[in-house]
Amino acid sequence: MLSLGLSGGIAAGKSLLSSRFRELGAIVIDADQLARDVVAPGTAGLAAVVHHFGEGVLLDDGTLNRAALGSRVFADKDELAVLNGIVHPLVREAAEAIKRDAGPGTVVVQDIPLLVETGQGANFHLVVVVSAPEGVRLERMVSERGMSAEDALARMAAQADDAQREAAADIVLTNTGDPEAVIARLDSLWHERLLPFAANLAAGVPALRGVPVDIVEADPSWPAQAARIMARLARAAGELAVGIDHIGSTAVPGLASKDALDIQIRVRDCADADVLAGALASAGFPAQAGQWWDNGHDFAGGHAGERWEKRFHAAADPGRPVNLHLRVDGSPGAVFALAFRDWLRAEAGPRLQYEAFKRELASKHATDDSGRCYAEAKEWWFANASPKLSEWSGRAGY
Repeated sequence: MLSLGLSGGIAAGKSLLSSRFRELGAIVIDADQLARDVVAPGTAGLAAVVHHFGEGVLLDDGTLNRAALGSRVFADKDELAVLNGIVHPLVREAAEAIKRDAGPGTVVVQDIPLLVETGQGANFHLVVVVSAPEGVRLERMVSERGMSAEDALARMAAQADDAQREAAADIVLTNTGDPEAVIARLDSLWHERLLPFAANLAAGVPALRGVPVDIVEADPSWPAQAARIMARLARAAGELAVGIDHIGSTAVPGLASKDALDIQIRVRDCADADVLAGALASAGFPAQAGQWWDNGHDFAGGHAGERWEKRFHAAADPGRPVNLHLRVDGSPGAVFALAFRDWLRAEAGPRLQYEAFKRELASKHATDDSGRCYAEAKEWWFANASPKLSEWSGRAGY
């Protein structure tokens, strides 16, 4: 089951996308509807709300006066926090029950207006944010919902801003007022990325790469992308992860690279790495067969030609290539990965030499769809660079 979090600012267009997701075949969990259900008459949720806010938030028929409660909490952040503390855990519990009933290959979309504010991004395989300019949203709230400009602005101010939402998003769909345009983008996303992702999860296999090695200019968003993935991995791995690191070229600012993130999970031993295999696969990172070792280098207690054991996983998501390396904490392979990254961050000379070498290799192996020849050819550079890296790492305290 592929789990998506859908969010966006008020009046940005979540309802439009939720409706289209349903038409495409997704199970859509509406957090707003669940929020109503958990404070319906007779529920523990409504009793807790009344206990704190008083009988004045009830209508004559015993149902919640949402307008009165909304006016109160959106003008007071402390009161809003109390309400969220009552309602959000109940909503999450109800949503989890729906997800547990979803079958393999299913796409489940949770429409959560305050996903970013409540820090739930790591709970999903992907977070989709629908975005619209503030002025467009304000106009929609006034003209379509009959709100005063003052109330609309107060509600917008109570939510995360656009920058915060987009920082939490794996995918941003812009909705400036042309429904057909944003629906077309969603349809492409569904067929090209989401359905293949769901199928890979159900089969327990990584996404097929099948493209030649392409070195691209450094993307400033790589660290933020890696941070989102590391948060999901931390949730999946729990206490079995000693540490999680963004490694490789995409972790070095300014270094051109393949657009594939390398992440390292450090564990106590390989038995823990094997225990984690199922949880990582469910989180979107199935084991990759055929690569259980690092090539050794004369570094950190290793010897040239030594083979260092690890476990290797890769992303099931065809839209974000990720190589996931599970290594024993403190092992030569784990230390080498961290030292090599930090050496290139600190030293411009080796960084530029490595980039030039990678570009040369990418050109030489341009027809190699697997990338295997490119990866193996890089070992020569690592072996020759190891003495300089060892000298630097000694000074740096590795």
